[in-house]
Amino acid sequence: MRSVEPLLQGFRRFQSRYFGELDLFDELRHGQRPSTLVIGCCDSRVHPATLTGSEPGELFIVRNVANLVPPCDETLTHASVAAALEFAVLSLKVERIIVFGHACCGGIRALMQRSVEESSALKRWLEIAEPARRFVESSCADASDEERLRQCEKAAILVSLDNLLSYPWLRERVEQGTLLLDGWYFDIHDGALWGFDPQQKGFVPLVCPIQKPDT
Repeated sequence: MRSVEPLLQGFRRFQSRYFGELDLFDELRHGQRPSTLVIGCCDSRVHPATLTGSEPGELFIVRNVANLVPPCDETLTHASVAAALEFAVLSLKVERIIVFGHACCGGIRALMQRSVEESSALKRWLEIAEPARRFVESSCADASDEERLRQCEKAAILVSLDNLLSYPWLRERVEQGTLLLDGWYFDIHDGALWGFDPQQKGFVPLVCPIQKPDT
């Protein structure tokens, strides 16, 4: 079993920077005012704050398997995500919500391969993205398995964006222009960042890959 000491050392570095050099929490201890809610995957490789270089207090983050947003449901089947949305939008009054997906997503791969046990909690959770799987199966039937996976990862982001609009109080703010919705896709293969463009009805590059010198 790995030692916990590296984590403690990391906290000490955090403590030295944010409670010593910057004393950032002198202000943050009185409350938070993030302008952006990020709905990201719990994959250990894609931490939103690290990817965006954000400081404490800048992002309100919800992380779950496959960065999914369940549709509005009066039975509150997935109350955890709904509660976070409600708090971020109604109490914190965030100005932007980013659904932040990524390549090589294990959750979406499990959805595509139908490799999760029927009775598992994961199976029930991934059903949120079932429309994305069905879309890819019907529209990308001749593509390779890896290409269909990538397309499903992106389609699942769009499902979540649609589901966000099923919350009346959230949709109202979008229609008023006080809340913006974005869909981002981080490509682990080359480090590029893609964003969904509604006008082009597809993902376009926001940050291109770094061009590595030839060796």
